[in-house]
Amino acid sequence: MRAMAVTGLVLLLGACANGPVRRVSEPSALIQQLTVRADGRWAVELRIENFSSIPMRFDSVDLALAIGDNEAGHVTAQPAMSIGPESADVVTAVFTPQAAGKLAVADALAAGRSVGYTLSGDITATPDDKRQRSFTIQRSSQLNPAPGLPGVLR
Repeated sequence: MRAMAVTGLVLLLGACANGPVRRVSEPSALIQQLTVRADGRWAVELRIENFSSIPMRFDSVDLALAIGDNEAGHVTAQPAMSIGPESADVVTAVFTPQAAGKLAVADALAAGRSVGYTLSGDITATPDDKRQRSFTIQRSSQLNPAPGLPGVLR
């Protein structure tokens, strides 16, 4: 009986020695805010979410943006920032939108209505002291006019 208890204790302690699981999960990206600037360009605040159990350094973002069914352009950035486990951070990308996307956003802002968007492309990240990886992103959501902030969708 005593031998079985000691064996059980040794096995239990051995199981604890491995520590927490280090899991790398696909990150996600979404638009937190889109601002139409006075010069006609857009400032897109992109929220990058790290669902991994370890920190990841986000090196580059290259996402095609469609507003409704209209191509709007590419959201590109080199954030070079580390995001902790199961956390998120925001990077701002400024670009000149294509005409069809610009018209779709202007129409939504003028009418005070929401507009759907799709992000698709790649995010390159380096898990905590590992080799760099590319993750494919496909995200659809909606943006709504921000009350009291002309030219801003959230």
